[in-house]
Formats: sequence, structure tokens, C-alpha cells
Amino acid sequence: MVSRLILVLGDQLSPGLSALREADRDHDVVVMAEVADETDYVRHHPKKIALIFAAMRKFAARLRAEGWDVRYSQLDDTENAGSIVGELLRRAEETGASEVLATEPGEWRLIEALREAPVKVQILSDERFIASHQEFEAWAEGRKALRMEYFYREMRRKTGLLMEGDKPSGGKWNFDHENRKPAPGEVDFNGPMQFTPDDTVEEVLALVEARFGNHFGALRPFWFATTEGEARRALRHFISKALPKFGDYQDAMLTENRFLYHAVISAYINIGLLDPLEVCEKVAEAHAAGDVPINAAEGFIRQIIGWREYMRGIYFLEGPDYTGRNGLGHKRDLPELFWGGKTDMLCLEKAVGQTRDEAYAHHIQRLMITGNFALLAGLDPHQVHEWYLAVYMDAFEWVEAPNVIGMSQFADGGIIASKPYVSSGAYINRMSDYCKGCTYSVSRKTGEGACPFNLLYWHFLDRHRTRFSKNARMGNMYRTWDRMDDDRRETVLREAEGFLKRLDAGEAV
Repeated sequence: MVSRLILVLGDQLSPGLSALREADRDHDVVVMAEVADETDYVRHHPKKIALIFAAMRKFAARLRAEGWDVRYSQLDDTENAGSIVGELLRRAEETGASEVLATEPGEWRLIEALREAPVKVQILSDERFIASHQEFEAWAEGRKALRMEYFYREMRRKTGLLMEGDKPSGGKWNFDHENRKPAPGEVDFNGPMQFTPDDTVEEVLALVEARFGNHFGALRPFWFATTEGEARRALRHFISKALPKFGDYQDAMLTENRFLYHAVISAYINIGLLDPLEVCEKVAEAHAAGDVPINAAEGFIRQIIGWREYMRGIYFLEGPDYTGRNGLGHKRDLPELFWGGKTDMLCLEKAVGQTRDEAYAHHIQRLMITGNFALLAGLDPHQVHEWYLAVYMDAFEWVEAPNVIGMSQFADGGIIASKPYVSSGAYINRMSDYCKGCTYSVSRKTGEGACPFNLLYWHFLDRHRTRFSKNARMGNMYRTWDRMDDDRRETVLREAEGFLKRLDAGEAV
């Protein structure tokens, strides 16, 4: 007799998953399903769909080899119910099971679907994270501001990573000021490890090509890891070949180099092929061995036990309505340039083009190119959120939404960020070589050929003056604006409005 169904989702491909750990291999049945509800709620990048399906199929094969009874539904199975709950009901009828054991999903949408399912579902905590919901809530309680830096220190103490007793290694918690070097002249790293698709991957690619070929994004070449073993090899490759210089250049951007010294393993962590704590331990070991400088090791570990954990904490603390917040009242529709439409702004062309081709862009390209433009232009934050969720391989709502709604678009009213992350073209010029080949001139503030970031920056500050003029971190910006003569301010605002009108009209900008 089948006792229970054990649900394993496409981003839960971990052998130590709480639902699997609590299951009885001799009596329970594992349910895994590729369903239209999960591919279609936003128009996911084809590479993202292919990665998840291929990794799911291989994980199911691994579970079967370990003795599990796995009922797996492929997307094109004729009896596929099209939803996770529908598949659970179908398998319950098939097996006679009356209860489902599930690890908590990473999206409120799915959590609520399971809670409302017409079958008993027991939802277990996802213990692949360092901080539980209760721990984060206890840390957040009573604080006036939920700043990541202080949460990160707690995670360092809890894990012992880069700690010497109760003191941080190197005498500081954060080496970020050493990690802001502009783009190097040369990069002596050939990029993340690439894998040749095997028969399972090719079968998935053919399915995705036929079903999702009209989605934004190039499916091929497809070179990603789809098993735990491959992901571990990719991690070792990064640590030995790129991590030593990762810290120095983690914020840099280059026109002709898409990866610089980045790991490109976040998708592997987020779908469960790599354990985040184990990844950080490997990095700490490399530092302890003298192979990796402290600024690189600390900067990398902070992104995982700091930002990643903090974003999850915020997402679940704030609740299901978080993605609908719009604290600045921005309502402009997402322009076609975000879907590859023509633009003369080289930085946006390169960031969006890379996203189309790779389903990847690093954190500064997301925050200070596409995100900065969206915020300055007043784009609807929910549309921006859905774009990021769709186009990036590592985007799952628990981590993507706080990064976009909070960090990037300031739509949560300042829960995450103490000020909006906005900049003129000067920052982009300092951290990249984009401006050198651009039709616009980053040195021009107004007039023909003036960089749109320069115009939109001041336009943003002016239209939100009531909100931000008393922000301690933005006082210098407003004092600079106020020192400009009236004619210059009027010209800036007029030209910014002209740019936005062209954007709204669908013209190439």
C-alpha cells in the first residue's frame, strides 16, 4: 500500500530535501512533474525551462536508482494535468494515497495552491537555507531598519565562516570597498565550465524548442550543468581559475566579455544541485589555504549567506502582496528595448542582448543598467519584476522579487534599501567600457547626444523631491541640483521629458 505522495519540485533537486528525508522509501511515492502552469505564469527564458526540465529528469533517474518509486510526468505526456496540484490529484487516484508530503515552495503562489488543494498536504520547512523563517523574524523584530549588513554578521557567527573566534577574519566584516575596481584591460579567465548536452538534455532541448521557441531568449548553445556532479565540477573550476580575482572585478562590466570572473553557479544553487553552505565552505577553505584573497572570499560568501538568505527572509516576512507594491507610483509600461528592441544605448543593448543569449547577467548589470534605467524612467515595478523573473535562469520569486521590488526599484518604500539605487552615466562609465562605443556621449549633460542616464537621473530626483530631499544619503545630490541655474534645470527636465515621450511612443532611443 502506498502511504503518501512525496512532492519534489523543479527547484528542489537536493537528495537531503526535507520531504525526502521524512519519507519512507518502501511505501511512499515520489511525484515530479513538468507542468504548463509553471512554464507559463510568466514567459520563462527557454534556457531556464530546459535547465530545470533536464535537471529534473536526471534527478528522477537518480532517485529511481536509489530505490525510490518515482512517478514522473513529462510536459508532453497526454495525461499531464497541467498543474502541480492537478498532478498530485492524478497520482493520488492512481496510487490510492491520501496524503502529500512537500517541502515548502519558494513562491507564495505555489504555497497557497498546496494549502488549498483538495488533498491533505503537509508542508515541511526547507532546511537547505541557513536561516529559518523564525530566525529571520526574531532578528527583524523591533528593528527600525532591516539592513542586510547586520543580518549577514549573524550568519557569519552562526556558520563560523571566515571567523577567528568571535572576530571576523582579516579584522573586518566587509571588504566591499576593495571590490569596486573598474573593468580590467584583460581577463585571464575563459568563463564558466561548459558541458556538452547528452541524450537526456538533447531530448529536453527538442521539447523546449518546439513548445517555447517563441519565448524571449536563445535556447542554443546550451552548456549548463544538469547534475550535482557537473555542478560540483563547475564550482571547482570557478574557485581555482576565477575566484582569486572575483572580488576585485565583481562590479565591472565589459562589452566583449560576458562573464569576467563570475561563477555563474547561482542557478545550480537555486534549483538544488549545489548546497549553499557547502559552496561557502569550499570558498573559505580556498582562502585558508592561501589560494584566494580575503576580499574575494568574503565578497563571494556575503552574496550567499548574506544577500541570498536576507532576500528570502524579506520575501516571506513581507507576505504575498510584496510583488504588487509600488511605493513610488511608477506606471510606465516596459518598453520594447527590454525584449531586444533597437536602442542606441550601448549599455542596455549589451545587457539585454547578453540576457537574451545566456539567460544571465551579473548583479551590477541587473542593478545599475537595466534596473537603474527602469527606476529612472518610472517603469511599472510589477512589470519589471515579471521581466526579471522570466528572463534569468536563476530567478525564483523568493530571491528575485526582493532584489527587484526592494533593492532595484525601491517599490517597497525602503524596507531593503535606505535610498534608491540610481546613478547618472558617470557610474556606468567608471565601471565599464560601454560608454566608449556608445552613440550617446556620457560627458554631455544636455543637448544633442547627451547620455539619457544623465537626463533621467535629475528628472527622477526632481519628480521625487518631496520623498527624498530629506534623505541623509541624498542631500548632496539635491544640493548639486539646486546649485544649477534655472535655465539648465529647465533644459534637463525638458529633454528628459522628450526622451520619455519617445520611449512611450515606441521609438528607438
